[in-house]
Amino acid sequence: MASEYTMMDPICLVENQKNQLTVNLTALEILDNISQPVVVVAIAGLYRTGKSYLMNRLAGQNHGFPLGSTVRSETKGIWMWCVPHPSKPNHTLVLLDTEGLGDVGKGDPKNDPWIFALAVLLSSMFVYNSMSTIDHQALEQLHYVTELTELIRTKSSPSSGDIEDSAEFLSFFPDFVWAVRDFTLELELDGRPISEDEYLENALKLIPGEDPQIQKSNMPRECIRKFFPRWKCFVFDQPTTDKKLLHHMEEVSDNQLEWNFQEQSKNFCQYIFTHAKPKTIRDEIIVTGNGLGTLAKAYVDAINSGGVPCLENAVTALAQLENSAAVQKAAEHYSQQMDQLVEFPTDTLQELLDLHAACEKEAIAIFMEKSFRDENQVFQKKLMETIEMKKGHFLLQNEEASGKYCQAQLKQLSEPLMESISGGTFSVPGGYNLYLEAMDKLEESYTLVPKKGVKANEVLQGFLQSQAATKDSILQADTALTATERALAAERAKNWEAEKELELLRQKQKEEQEKSEAQEKSFQENLVQLKEKIKRESENRLREQERMLEHKQKIQEELLIEGFEKESEKMRKEINQLKEEIEETENIWPSIFIELFYMAAGVLLENSLAQ
Repeated sequence: MASEYTMMDPICLVENQKNQLTVNLTALEILDNISQPVVVVAIAGLYRTGKSYLMNRLAGQNHGFPLGSTVRSETKGIWMWCVPHPSKPNHTLVLLDTEGLGDVGKGDPKNDPWIFALAVLLSSMFVYNSMSTIDHQALEQLHYVTELTELIRTKSSPSSGDIEDSAEFLSFFPDFVWAVRDFTLELELDGRPISEDEYLENALKLIPGEDPQIQKSNMPRECIRKFFPRWKCFVFDQPTTDKKLLHHMEEVSDNQLEWNFQEQSKNFCQYIFTHAKPKTIRDEIIVTGNGLGTLAKAYVDAINSGGVPCLENAVTALAQLENSAAVQKAAEHYSQQMDQLVEFPTDTLQELLDLHAACEKEAIAIFMEKSFRDENQVFQKKLMETIEMKKGHFLLQNEEASGKYCQAQLKQLSEPLMESISGGTFSVPGGYNLYLEAMDKLEESYTLVPKKGVKANEVLQGFLQSQAATKDSILQADTALTATERALAAERAKNWEAEKELELLRQKQKEEQEKSEAQEKSFQENLVQLKEKIKRESENRLREQERMLEHKQKIQEELLIEGFEKESEKMRKEINQLKEEIEETENIWPSIFIELFYMAAGVLLENSLAQ
């Protein structure tokens, strides 16, 4: 599977034809070839506000996403451009350019909110692009953000879309960047200069009053502060005063742009490259290119079915994909490591089993790192079964290699003996003792051959059994021996053969014991790493809750400072409820861990015994 994908031009990811959204299969194939984590930057805003130009700058190009120079919206649906990340090695930067909001040519009023919602859901950094200033009108135009709770559910339960569920949205939503184009105001407040971020913070402050219109105006402000983990602002001067250049921005070189705009664009791109994180869900689930395609399809399918995209359902779909990939990656690592480390035949079975254990441990670690939400350890069991099957193949290869090598060595060592038998060397009085001496020398020489492997005794035993008739014939023909001596010799030979067979049986029993111990070791290794994973997931959940708490406390403090005591009290109740959840997580973790651990242990043990 390709680790990255460089596109020369953008491609439509979500098509919007006749107000019907569909995922482009070619775009999904491109994403399916990206196994790296993806940093997804999406942009949305009113049409003809220069969104596509900013995205082209992020791609390091002047052209790519169509710019257009008329009042007609150029971009339809959501277009995608995948390029290697300029500052994060082994990451792919995915740029999503959405069609302009507010196009009067659209017939379905729900079309714009869905495009907006998809851009939010798919991105790790969401850029909202607007013109001139952040004022009442600009916030009115951002009413789409207030509709997110109606368009998206965090859980499959009907009540989970309430605004009180803002903490859950924080686990899925991207960082928020507001880009203000053609900004003409002075950045100052109450006679003092302010930063771009302070300008946005001030614009997001709630307006006092109980008037319905004021409440409506406060909704976008409240939603941005509640749903998005972080927010940032950039203001841009007009790129040039030359209207002819403005109509052909894809052909304009940097030195034709206003110096301020060049610096502002550079700062914007640098911030995105530095601070836009890989797309994650619930902080610990890192999304790859193929995972992003799975999310896009799951969300669009839900929209087209007339339902509401459920984030938990999307995570479940993503888990199926990522866990399958985790099994494949772990199993491939096991095979590759074994192929590199094992030299057939190994001296002993234990040597091979030790190599197997080391490679399996690494494979399990890879699976634990890549997998999530493995209900009932379905995928871990699959990995155990896959590795057990691969181990069986390596054991068979080892036996075959040992058998062939030992047979070749015995054939070479026994050639003089075979020639002596054919030449009648032992068909003389006293020939039987000569034959026994020759066999002892042959066995001694065979014993000195290095790296014979696990089939050494079995191959030798087979050779000796093949010589039994010849040995008996030489014994009976030896006239130097009396009948009593021949009978005693035959009895000794029989006892010797029985001893060899018993020795071979003991070796097989020892090997079976080693295999059984290796399987038990495998089970214990799976259990140890599963225990660590369950513990990490619990700690991640606790960190996530604490981050939500910190976010809510910040909002409450701001509301109190701004004089919104009623809203502050409402947030305080949410904070107390979250504190109770955190305390519950901390207190019940030991019992939950024990319960989960023993449940998982039972599932894995059942699988181990079945093998």
